[in-house]
Amino acid sequence: MANQRQMHLAVFWLGTGNHSAGWRMPNANFSNSDWSFVEAGAQLAERGKFDLFFVGDAVSMQLDLHPSFITRLEPTTLLAGLARVTSKIGLGATVSTSFSEPYNVARMFSSIDHMSNGRAAWNVVTSTMDASALNFGEDRLKDHDLRYEIAEEFVDVVRGLWDTWDDGALVADKERGLFVDPNKVRDLNHKGRFFSVKGALNIERCPQGHPIIIQAGGSESGQELSARAADLVFTPINGDMGSAKAKYESLKSRLPKYGRQRQDLAILPGIMPIVGDSADQAREELAQLQQWLKASDATVRSVLTKRLGRDVSAYDLDAAIPELPETNLGQSFARTLLDRARREHMTFRDLYNIAAAARGHWAICGTATEVADVLEEWFVAEAADGFMILPAHFPRSFEIFIDRVVPELQRRGLYRHDYSGTTLRDHLGLRRPPARAARPVAEAMTG
Repeated sequence: MANQRQMHLAVFWLGTGNHSAGWRMPNANFSNSDWSFVEAGAQLAERGKFDLFFVGDAVSMQLDLHPSFITRLEPTTLLAGLARVTSKIGLGATVSTSFSEPYNVARMFSSIDHMSNGRAAWNVVTSTMDASALNFGEDRLKDHDLRYEIAEEFVDVVRGLWDTWDDGALVADKERGLFVDPNKVRDLNHKGRFFSVKGALNIERCPQGHPIIIQAGGSESGQELSARAADLVFTPINGDMGSAKAKYESLKSRLPKYGRQRQDLAILPGIMPIVGDSADQAREELAQLQQWLKASDATVRSVLTKRLGRDVSAYDLDAAIPELPETNLGQSFARTLLDRARREHMTFRDLYNIAAAARGHWAICGTATEVADVLEEWFVAEAADGFMILPAHFPRSFEIFIDRVVPELQRRGLYRHDYSGTTLRDHLGLRRPPARAARPVAEAMTG
């Protein structure tokens, strides 16, 4: 079906596969720290005309986590490398506002945007595991709402730093000995509740003006941050169209109070598509992956405690899941998991099988046509502006999606045949923001 809107697609890269047991599939990759494999994956996504190649991150290591969380390349370093071996696809990575500084983050993503000619994206997270705090001199994460208050100011400072240079500020006038136009560079002079940052940034304005900002928060404070500052939202769904449409509309309806329009923000739910020659073959592949998930009760309790942000050690794993208290850790994914568990009358052990599979995201099994049908239904119904694709294993699961599902979406007029621009903003249909005016610096650097 032809449609005026065009679907956006991003890929969530986990070298061992998004399914926790994906690395066990025949011919699947088993490393998340192999540069040549990541390079090939980004180039594959670019062949599929994807908007974005996305790399998540966390700053802790625990042996009972997903295999790709145990060993991983530092993501901004990785993006810098990928900028040189790709030419069109957007490059996004996670950096936490809980364990970073605004000036450093502004520099990193501005640098990546320059190196990639306008394809950088920063995924803003507040971190969701107390284990991360232990690596930065703290005993536990700050309270959820406080983390988001810090994140709001953090993002404002980063965006302000990106605006401390106007376009054309670097003149390099050899005749006059003038390197920078003093009227086009300014200090930030930010003094807030959490941060004090003078500026200006020590790199000129980047190709996109602002690198793209990604956000995934589903809590009230997370949605407000997304509505105010995000360009793209990566959200969990549990297969229920009604709840997904309600979340979609809730977020889109918040945009006008920040002077923004609905098309200024793209919402991409995460899905794990398993594509087979037949629906039965696809379901058999998922069943094989799920069979490898069998774990001890201790592992089940540990994984669920981390994913839900609540201690489940005292509960009967084979009993129905009761109402659980609100968590101080990640709320959006936990709520999505629990909503599905109650709708489908799951036990804790059932929920473990979901959480350990696609990390709580929706797994779809079928032929290429059947998977495309689902994506089209959700897209046309405005429950999504596109999808974050989480291949169960690499490279084959991703290759099948690109070789079979992408052409089907193109045939239906839902997806691009080629890139129409060179920057990630071009791919997302977003304007380049002008620099906001502020006080010029006192002196230019001359001669």
